[in-house]
Amino acid sequence: MSSDTTPPLSRSETQKPKVVIVGVPGRETVRAELERLRPAIAEHAEIVAEDLSFSYNFSQGKPDLVIVLGGDGSILQTARQMGAQQSAVLGINCGRLGFLAALSPDDFLNVWPEVSKGKFEVIDHLMLQTSLIRDGRVIAQQLALNEVAVLGGPPYRILDIDLYADGALATRYRCDGLIVATPIGSTAHNLSAGGPILRRQLQAIVISPISPHTLTYRPLVDSADTTLELTVSEPNESTSIVVDGRILSRLLAGDRVRIERAQQTFQMLAVSGHDDYRALRDKLGWGGSVSVKRSPQ
Repeated sequence: MSSDTTPPLSRSETQKPKVVIVGVPGRETVRAELERLRPAIAEHAEIVAEDLSFSYNFSQGKPDLVIVLGGDGSILQTARQMGAQQSAVLGINCGRLGFLAALSPDDFLNVWPEVSKGKFEVIDHLMLQTSLIRDGRVIAQQLALNEVAVLGGPPYRILDIDLYADGALATRYRCDGLIVATPIGSTAHNLSAGGPILRRQLQAIVISPISPHTLTYRPLVDSADTTLELTVSEPNESTSIVVDGRILSRLLAGDRVRIERAQQTFQMLAVSGHDDYRALRDKLGWGGSVSVKRSPQ
């Protein structure tokens, strides 16, 4: 496996980078920011396409950079849209939380001239390949940037989920569902389910049961190179495998869900001053202060 840090975008001083701009469809704030930012982007880059419908076909050619206007959901959708053709991404936050879309539009205007010259590193982040196997055949596959989850659904009966790690049975969970999250996804559904936060560049996954029936079940951190398989012996009528918040398929008895490191990585530009700890302080309200012991007067 190569290093998780790739060289900055490389090009000659006179060659403009090729850029695709993606944004949330139907959101007026996104459209207004695109109108405001377009001249600055065009001054330093060749705009290959503007996509406000998540419909651009990235197999037509690999851009140097994808600029995403929106929030973290927009970045997840863009990663899914790129599929096997992952390109470097820079997120501009026009949404609310913005863990991944860390830059405000004004911050973007400040850094864009340097970014367009390739002065920033591109960081590779872990993605997971999810395969649904039925009757010995792979019937569905999807890349995951945040997480893969088995969710019970109505009639909301507790599930028995068998977890296999590299072919060996690890345990049988009795729970409402199970989440397998990447470091990027550790601050999403996994966090809400009581799982730990992982630094985004770690080569690791976290396995978190949802409302486990036994108190000894705890979230588990494992190597990203571990191949996991999940089976549900008696799924509910609507038990599903959900990838980054979207249903991949309903699960039937006998189905196997294989989760493994994807060949593709999600590539994000490293922006100076926007690290993981700052994101936790700003987005999750890590606002505590360290008390200072004062010397007696």
